[in-house]
Amino acid sequence: MSELLARDVMVKKVITINKNASVAELSELLIKNKISGVPVVDDSGKLVGIATEGDLIVRDADLHFPRYFKLLDSIIYLESLNKFKRNLRKYLGTKVEDVMTSKVKIVKEDTPVNVVANIMIRDNVNRIPVLDNDGNLVGIITRADIVKSMI
Repeated sequence: MSELLARDVMVKKVITINKNASVAELSELLIKNKISGVPVVDDSGKLVGIATEGDLIVRDADLHFPRYFKLLDSIIYLESLNKFKRNLRKYLGTKVEDVMTSKVKIVKEDTPVNVVANIMIRDNVNRIPVLDNDGNLVGIITRADIVKSMI
């Protein structure tokens, strides 16, 4: 039996997002496709990063929800609700390139799957884009894809 390569287990229909898309668009894309991360590409389709739920959560930590208390069935905000709304609108309009991880681990199509798995474990990544010899994005491998290849 021949050695499994990245091209044998990768997902070929890669969902991507442009680096100039908004964080709101990124959130919608992840939710709609039930995925936790996506390669980020420039206008020519070249890989420039990865954006994940984790990137959104870390960035979201900068938003502070206003504190409030209830008094006689009324809600009284201790901080400005309008300020929170302004910050939320600003955050949702932030570009993907401002929250993405730009140092991306990549593999080539002919990389053995065991090497891909070792990179994932060593570098604690859940997905690795697959590039052809010209540097074009041709697939993506997730940890789940590695597990499926073992069955």
